[in-house]
Amino acid sequence: MVKSGYELDEAQLRAMGQLQQLGERRRGVYLHGPVGRGKSFLADAFFEVLPAKRKRRVHFHAFFQELHARISARLHERGAVKKAVDELIGRCDVLAFDEFHLHDIGDAMLMTRLLEALRASRTMVVATSNYPPDGLLPNPLYHDLFLPGIALVKELMDVVELTGGPDYRLLRGRPRSRFETGGIRTEAPLPDDSGNQVWFDFGDLCEKPTSTQDYLEWSKRFDDWVITAVPRLETVHREARQRFANVVDVLVDKDIRLTLVSDHPLKEIVGCSDDSRALDLARTASRLELINTTG
Repeated sequence: MVKSGYELDEAQLRAMGQLQQLGERRRGVYLHGPVGRGKSFLADAFFEVLPAKRKRRVHFHAFFQELHARISARLHERGAVKKAVDELIGRCDVLAFDEFHLHDIGDAMLMTRLLEALRASRTMVVATSNYPPDGLLPNPLYHDLFLPGIALVKELMDVVELTGGPDYRLLRGRPRSRFETGGIRTEAPLPDDSGNQVWFDFGDLCEKPTSTQDYLEWSKRFDDWVITAVPRLETVHREARQRFANVVDVLVDKDIRLTLVSDHPLKEIVGCSDDSRALDLARTASRLELINTTG
């Protein structure tokens, strides 16, 4: 089931055995566990061998960008959300979500609608996540509003946990990022057409109401990003931390070069003493380490 040349550790072998059993039963899968444990790799292998012909694999951010765009195009039509969801699902037999996570209440409500549509169409769902189902939409102000969505996740998918072990992102590395300390620039440059590099001040990029859709659009125009004045993330509000995490997600997935400039070492930027924030920051830390080299 897994391509030759890869040796799975004990926890991955256990998870793969569960995936094989679920594949034979044609049951959906929700694979979750710590960062860097190979969840996407295992889910991709599982996805590839499923016999269904109409399969689609999507990344969370890209999928919701397309969903929002389709809803906006039908904004004045009756049933715009349902029509947009139906268009995206199409006649798909298997839909795979990579990096399934929810922090925005609007996206959470849309996800509930999507899961309802997937249930109605009997579409098999495969998802990877750092969060167990009960940990989705972790903000206590909104979490209870997504309980119907969590129930649908559990109804449509069997939950498989990939337990702890080495973070393989840290073992293989990928030199696409640079980290610099000191010499923070305080200007707030905005995207322009002067070249393929773009500079942002952390405050303008993450502490103002920018969106993942903005990052996706800018990633099409610029393949070299510099973010200056990066603070210790523990010291900024939840929304700023989440925007920064979304930026990192987009840039890693698009294989875009990223340079961070800060007065703090990387471990201090992503370190956290508050358990309620630790999982979010651990995921961001792992993705940064994946692409980090000393600058």
